[in-house]
Amino acid sequence: MNRRNLLKRITIDKNILCGKPVISGTRISVELILEKLANGLSVKEITEEYGIQEQDVRAALIYAQKTIANEEVFEVI
Repeated sequence: MNRRNLLKRITIDKNILCGKPVISGTRISVELILEKLANGLSVKEITEEYGIQEQDVRAALIYAQKTIANEEVFEVI
């Protein structure tokens, strides 16, 4: 599955978790997935614990990478 198709697994809806990006059809946020990965959980552990697929975890990582890639940084003087 290519990156563009994986990103279709992410939904942003103001009525779900106040508009945070989530795995489509769930209330599992990209933020939660990143937090679990940062805390050392494996992809397998996350998919089993939250009933999502490996592609969902990959989609969350791609979404985070794209968000940071488009971030603008300004020097504070």
